[in-house]
Amino acid sequence: MRGRQRDIRLPAPYLRRVWLDRALVPDWEAYPYCLPIFSEEFDLSFDTAITIIVGENGTGKSTILEGIAALAGYDDAGGGKGYRPVDHSNAREIMGGELSAALRAGWVPKITNGWFFRAETFFSVARYLDEVSNMPPDFLSYSHGEGFLRFFQERCQKQGIFIFDEPESALSPARQMEFLKLLHRMDSAGNCQVIMATHSPMLMAYPNARLLRLTKYGLEPVTVEETDHYRVMREFCADPRGFVEATLAE
Repeated sequence: MRGRQRDIRLPAPYLRRVWLDRALVPDWEAYPYCLPIFSEEFDLSFDTAITIIVGENGTGKSTILEGIAALAGYDDAGGGKGYRPVDHSNAREIMGGELSAALRAGWVPKITNGWFFRAETFFSVARYLDEVSNMPPDFLSYSHGEGFLRFFQERCQKQGIFIFDEPESALSPARQMEFLKLLHRMDSAGNCQVIMATHSPMLMAYPNARLLRLTKYGLEPVTVEETDHYRVMREFCADPRGFVEATLAE
């Protein structure tokens, strides 16, 4: 039995690059390779410890994260290395494993500790962990958001690569502020790499992150103020009733 991976005396990021090897694509008309993001060269580099990807639904954010998770050795439906796949029958179709077969990665060095968080499968993962351990905390005894925060507070002190797919879906605005503090602790430790997809302007605004916008034309650096998410939220906050009335009148 192999021992635990020892800590690497290098700061994050450890995963430096992910790209699509077009020679390994089995069928360009099949999902996920038919997504516009893969029609040209797909090459994603990581030069900061925290990378945040934003974009509209259907652009492929979650699928890309699933592919990266599979490359890291995690369950692409959510989980970490060494945990058997749990029941994710209520989740949407997972395609990360198929995508990872055509992805290549550059690691300095390869880190396989960490976790892939998907809000829609968190309870099935937590249920499995509670079943196999008699030790606290009992994650299912908390609300979704509280359980999620406690779950990662237990793990964020360790070196690893942590992938978050829309964590705000499990968190109220106040809990998102707590999650920002968690990100800050992970970032300050210097040995955690975070890759996250989000629709939350609050999370996009994390100061040390590299923010990338995903469209059908590819990935581009962006500021939080330049995102549609921020623009819509700003218009809503300026005049909530007027915004909703105008939206319903369209």
